[in-house]
Amino acid sequence: MKEVLCLYGTTSCHLCDDALLVIDTALNMDYFEKKIIDIVDSDELMAAYGVRIPVLKIERTGDELGWPFDAAQLVAFIEKALL
Repeated sequence: MKEVLCLYGTTSCHLCDDALLVIDTALNMDYFEKKIIDIVDSDELMAAYGVRIPVLKIERTGDELGWPFDAAQLVAFIEKALL
């Protein structure tokens, strides 16, 4: 079963686009399912993530990694959270 990675962000967010690029280039997506969650659709998500986006969350563990992050930081986060 693939680990689900949720990227909280919104449309027209260049930082969210940058985070997606890091995720797509640093991780082998054969092992992960990526969900893009637009926080604009929820007052609760806006309150939680509005000033922090983009935020990557591992759905199963609840671990979060806030922007900015590079490929090495992303891989270290995934390894720490899942191994």
